[in-house]
Amino acid sequence: MVLVVDVGNTRIKCAVYELDILKATFVFTENEVENNLKNILISYPKVTDLIVSSVAKALTFDLQTISNDLNIHFVSNLDSFPFENKYTTPKTLGVDRMILAAGATLLFPGKNRLIIDAGTCVTYDFVDEYDNYWGGAISPGLRLRYASLHQFTAKLPLLSLEEPSGIVGNSTNQSIHSGVVNGLICEIDGFIERFKQQNENFTIILTGGDAVFLAKRLKNTIFANSNFLLESLNQFFQYKIKND
Repeated sequence: MVLVVDVGNTRIKCAVYELDILKATFVFTENEVENNLKNILISYPKVTDLIVSSVAKALTFDLQTISNDLNIHFVSNLDSFPFENKYTTPKTLGVDRMILAAGATLLFPGKNRLIIDAGTCVTYDFVDEYDNYWGGAISPGLRLRYASLHQFTAKLPLLSLEEPSGIVGNSTNQSIHSGVVNGLICEIDGFIERFKQQNENFTIILTGGDAVFLAKRLKNTIFANSNFLLESLNQFFQYKIKND
């Protein structure tokens, strides 16, 4: 068994896999991580490998202290990936984006793939049908958009995510909801349409914490999986075993 850990900007997500079979998923904060990982390992004593992807600061404790028997691997850009990296600044490419690209490459062979990760930021990553990774785009996620409107203006309130009443907001709050939510939906649909115009044989993957909220509002048919990064971590681990 393998325990995969995604250390994000706001939350830590984990999953236990037995080969390709998902056994359980967990979500918690950084303050809860040490005790929760220990409890997961107690519940799943057959876990032998721990794979960590982190876009945030490093964990505040030594992972080896939770178990002496674990094989621990922190994914980095020094690892071998199942795609050719064409990014012009490969050392600055986030590990989370590389893992998502690896998962798309392994799970959707022979396709042009656009991976959209809708979390704190929205990232777009493109892997062509020949397994070349070209890069993509980064923009603010839903909560960052709400926060920036409040932080960088004098009077706009800080709102939580809410379904807009329509495209035309009839109050300040509804205008903010329309601008934030409909604005991101139009952005994502626009990116998808541009990529479709340039590429055939196309697969679109939507993941991240806001994937479920956004998926039913987009006009394009997409593969939505909020746990795709965890699944990709497991696929990357299986790839690493076979190719090391």
